[in-house]
Amino acid sequence: MSSVAVIDYGMGNLHSIAKALQHASPDVDVQILSNPELILQADRVVFPGVGAIRDCMEALNQTGLTEVIKESAKTKPFLGICLGMQALLTDSEENSATQALDILPGHVVRFPEALKDAAGSNLKIPHMGWNQVHYSAHPLWDNIPQDSRFYFVHSYYAVPDDKAIIAATTDYPNTFTCALSQANVFAVQFHPEKSQTVGLQLLHNFLHWDGQV
Repeated sequence: MSSVAVIDYGMGNLHSIAKALQHASPDVDVQILSNPELILQADRVVFPGVGAIRDCMEALNQTGLTEVIKESAKTKPFLGICLGMQALLTDSEENSATQALDILPGHVVRFPEALKDAAGSNLKIPHMGWNQVHYSAHPLWDNIPQDSRFYFVHSYYAVPDDKAIIAATTDYPNTFTCALSQANVFAVQFHPEKSQTVGLQLLHNFLHWDGQV
């Protein structure tokens, strides 16, 4: 049976993502793990997260999981979700600049203040709720209609150094990157576990992905 490790570093709704993964593919062994050796033994790895990037990085360093994530991201299908996506970049503006994992070169920046929609109405930060995702071809988008709506909750977004790794974008109101893809690593800003049918389809696709594009 194929296995997937959901990384437990003390942050994030791990049971929600684990339950969604199990629902997406009942034939996969889903485990919430903090033990480095067991994580490295899994066929696939999911790196979820909510909250502040500084707290995330401190937790990873204290638990010894920083190198586990870097090693997993080199060797097997790897999915970063929300803060787990942001932590894969080089650094973040949050908490007066925080160094991240630098697996995907780039930066995490905050939405500008005083955002307005086309009608001139104020847009709230954080960007919260359902929004359309426009994607580029990748196996994780299989059987997901273009411009499907996924669920977001965030005040910061990724700006990769190499635009070629952008796997999807969303508008709020300007276009920002909401998914990244590089080799066997895929990362999304939205929450697939909260995105109903299309979110479950993305998780299903990940659980049957061999890491090849």
